[in-house]
Amino acid sequence: MKRQHVHVSKTARLIVPILRKFGFPQSPASRSSIQMMMMMMLSRCFLSLLRAVLCLVLLNHVVGGVIFESQAAVHRELQAYRPLQDCPGCTTTTSAALHYDPDLKDVNIVATYSDHHGNLRLGTVKMGDLSSSWLFDNPLLRPNNKPTSQLEMPRDSFQNDSRMEESASYSTTNQSAETDNQFPHVEFTSPAKLKRQSLRLERRAQRTLELIQQDQETDNQMQEAAIHKSMTFENSVVGKYSIWRRDYESPNADAILRLMRDQIIMAKAYAHIAKSKNATNLYAFLMQQSGENQRVLGKATSDADLPSRALEQAKAMGHALSLAKDELYDCHELAKKFRAMLQSTERNVDGLKKKGTFLIQLAAKTFPKPLHCLSLQLAADYFLLGYNEEDAVKKNAKFEDPSLYHYAIFSDNVLATSVVVNSTVLNAKEPEKHVFHIVTDKLNFAAMKMWFRVNAPADATIQVENINDFKWLNSSYCSVLRQLESARLKEYYFKANQLSSISAGADNLKYRNPKYLSMLNHLRFYLPEVYPKLDKILFLDDDIVVQKDLAPLWEVDMQGKVNGAVETCKESFHRFDKYLNFSNPKISENFDAGACGWAFGMNMFDLREWRKKNITGIYHYWQDLNEDRTLWKLGSLPPGLITFYNLTYAMERSWHVLGLGYDPALNQTAIENAAVVHYNGNYKPWLGLAFAKYKPYWSKYVEYDNPYLRLCNINE
Repeated sequence: MKRQHVHVSKTARLIVPILRKFGFPQSPASRSSIQMMMMMMLSRCFLSLLRAVLCLVLLNHVVGGVIFESQAAVHRELQAYRPLQDCPGCTTTTSAALHYDPDLKDVNIVATYSDHHGNLRLGTVKMGDLSSSWLFDNPLLRPNNKPTSQLEMPRDSFQNDSRMEESASYSTTNQSAETDNQFPHVEFTSPAKLKRQSLRLERRAQRTLELIQQDQETDNQMQEAAIHKSMTFENSVVGKYSIWRRDYESPNADAILRLMRDQIIMAKAYAHIAKSKNATNLYAFLMQQSGENQRVLGKATSDADLPSRALEQAKAMGHALSLAKDELYDCHELAKKFRAMLQSTERNVDGLKKKGTFLIQLAAKTFPKPLHCLSLQLAADYFLLGYNEEDAVKKNAKFEDPSLYHYAIFSDNVLATSVVVNSTVLNAKEPEKHVFHIVTDKLNFAAMKMWFRVNAPADATIQVENINDFKWLNSSYCSVLRQLESARLKEYYFKANQLSSISAGADNLKYRNPKYLSMLNHLRFYLPEVYPKLDKILFLDDDIVVQKDLAPLWEVDMQGKVNGAVETCKESFHRFDKYLNFSNPKISENFDAGACGWAFGMNMFDLREWRKKNITGIYHYWQDLNEDRTLWKLGSLPPGLITFYNLTYAMERSWHVLGLGYDPALNQTAIENAAVVHYNGNYKPWLGLAFAKYKPYWSKYVEYDNPYLRLCNINE
């Protein structure tokens, strides 16, 4: 207040001289009144000025905030769509957009933008200054019907909306203000993108045209080929086509046959229900019709085998079943009866399967009567003609010549051995260099000697030996012979009341085959002892047929391996786990379950490497461990896989094709191109079980005009 009074006093001193000129009084009282008046005027002016300043500050704060937020939104839009260019290709409109009205050309469009320094600037543009490609957005025609209006350019259908997504993701702290103040939204399609779109459309049209032309060319080629084929088609051959051939047999050729069999089943079911309900007349009628159906069917296998009255009988049976259904139909009873019939049929099928397995194994073990006759006739003539005394002193130097091709065949089957020798010699380029070492048992020694004495192949050398003459092969040296003397093995094989009947199963029956007990089957593990002067020898089974010259096998580099064989594993089949018991740690710790198996039948053995690595000792070691048959079942292949583990050289598959004795679906081309085909399995070619399509490969090497074969009725 003091400061204000001082300023008023100074002002009064300045004003007093002016008042004197105009004649105002100059007394002290007048001066005091003037000062009071000036103070009141100044106070009122100050208050008015203060109100004005406060109003301006408040107005600036409110308007400035709204403008700032609006400027930020428009700034984003103009930064995203800054180039304002006319789009010559944008002549279409969307359903939600309309061209502006010419009457609105003087309407000002206010927008903010940023200069090169980043500062916001305010600008206006007349509606009439915009090009005709600018569009109004009609909010009433939008799918979501949002109450906003904006200017937008026509969108490029191939343009990505990444900028729109970026703009939509942007938000400010004042969300409501941004929603309520929508500024014009601009979209722009660059000429470069329009050019790319045009090029894409051109390429698409060009590709479509090329595909149409290619399709037309393909159609023309197919049409020309069909015309050419129809012109060259030969239809003048008579008798080649017949509807009675099985090739053209109807898929329903046994429809009546199956119907009548089903009728018999239904008749038996209804007859059972009729009997349980004392409907004796209906029971007798159904059984009569069922028996008549059986007589009509007979042994027919198709409708063509049925008699002419079969269809009438089927109709009569159908009438009988219809009557039975009307009188006896009971869903629960029928289901019960069919379930019992199904169980009974399953038991019968299982029994027949076991019986079939037993009979097949029995047939495989059985020595056919004609072959038994052949052995007897040959043995009788051998002793009658005194050949036994002559052969006792004969010895050929070729037997121990390592420069020749030596074969080892261990068999008690004269006919099978003769086929192996004949097929090998006939396909050899130099038969005089081939030497066959045949070892048989005491029972068939004379017959084998007699056969090759009177039927010796030209040029080739044949040596026949008796396994009983190998005095070193005894139970003290041979593990198998020692095990055969054990009581447990004798009981397993020869006890009368053991489970070796039908219930024993296929595997047990298979391994009880006497051939697994024969030393001829295990003699292959003693080749260096049998032939001490030889370096290499080719082992052949008696159920093989040779179709090519085998001399090149002696030139194969076995890379230090002992056994040369063809591997038999295909995918997961015929690997070690199929033959060995990998639940036993002695097996699992020493061998790989997934190792590939191979087959005996045609094996090249390097006897020099055999002796170095003591292969026979390895065989004895594992054979002794398997005395109780816990490592593998009987046979020669499992111990062979163990003995020659990592010592087997894999030869090409074309040398040895297996499976002709058990697989009816072998590749015919592979069989014909094979050097050796092997009838491993139960269906041997000299048995009636053999597959007819495989038998010619074996029978063409049999001399059916031989007197001994004719005498024993051995023919094709």
